[in-house]
Amino acid sequence: MRIGLAVPQYGAFTTNPDDIVEVSRGAEAMGFDSLWAGDRILAPLEPRDRYPGRDGVLPPEYAAFLDPLGVLTLSAAVTERVRLGTSTLNALWYAPVILARALTTLDVISRGRLDVGFGLGWSRDEYGAVNVPWEGRGGRLDETLDVLEKIWSDEVVEHDGARFSIPPTTIRPKPVQRPRPPILLAGFTPAALDRVGRRADGWLGVGMPLTYLTVLWESILKAADAGGRDRSELRLVQRLNPLLAEEKAEPDRLPTTGTLGQFIDYARSAAGAGVDELFIDLQQTTTTTGELLDIAGAFIEGVRAG
Repeated sequence: MRIGLAVPQYGAFTTNPDDIVEVSRGAEAMGFDSLWAGDRILAPLEPRDRYPGRDGVLPPEYAAFLDPLGVLTLSAAVTERVRLGTSTLNALWYAPVILARALTTLDVISRGRLDVGFGLGWSRDEYGAVNVPWEGRGGRLDETLDVLEKIWSDEVVEHDGARFSIPPTTIRPKPVQRPRPPILLAGFTPAALDRVGRRADGWLGVGMPLTYLTVLWESILKAADAGGRDRSELRLVQRLNPLLAEEKAEPDRLPTTGTLGQFIDYARSAAGAGVDELFIDLQQTTTTTGELLDIAGAFIEGVRAG
C-alpha cells in the first residue's frame, strides 16, 4: 500500500509558505509516496448544510484555507519523486477550460506527477458564492469530465453541450501524462459510485469502518464490470483525518479519533482490505510543522513495519 500525507494548507498552516516547503521535503525524505491538498472556500457562520462528519460541525481549522493547486505547485517545485494529488478538488466551481489549463500547468511543472481527485462538495453556500447551480451537479460533473477529456486528448477540441460550448480550436500544451493525468472521483451515493466505476481511474474514500468501505468499493467494481472495464485497473485511495488522543478510543470511534498506534493498526488493516493508497491529514491534530513531521514519521514507520 502506498502512503501519503496532506500538505500544510489550512488552519494554523496558512501564514507561512515555509511550512509547505518543510513538510513537502520532509515527507519525501521519509519515504512518503504522495502529497495531497483539498478545496474549501467558505466557513459560513450560519451554514445551510451540515458538515458530513464531526457530528455535523465544520472543523474550526477550515476557517482559513489556501488554494490547493497553488500549494501543490510549491510542493512540486521542492520535490522530485512524490506524486501530487487533490482530495478533493471541487470540479464544478471552475469553468472546465480554466480547470484543464490549471491542471495541465501543474502536471507540466511537476513533470507528470499529478493525480486529479474531483468531488462535488457538500455546501450549498459555497456553490452560491461561485454562482454555480446546486441542482444537477451530477450531470454537470459528467459534462465537465467530457470537456477535460477532449482538451487533454484531442488535437482539435470542440464541444457543444448542455452547459458548455467550445468552438473548434487548439488548446495546448497537453499534460505530460498521456492520455491524461489519472482521475479519481469521490462520493458515496449510488450515482457517484456508479460514475467512478464507469469512467474514473479510482475512488477517493474517507475514514470509515473498513467493512463499510469494502462494500462501497465492491459496488464500484461491479459498475466497472458492467461497463466492460478491467476492475484491476481501478485504485482505492483513502483519506484519514485523525483527531489524535492520548488514551485509546473505543473501537466505534475509529477512525475518527484514537491513539497514533490505533491509526497505525487501522492503516495496516486497510492495506489488508484492499486499499491501494492511504494518506493522513494531521492539520486538525497539531499546529506546528515539527510536530506534524514527527507524527508523520512515526505513522509511516509504524505502518511499514507491519
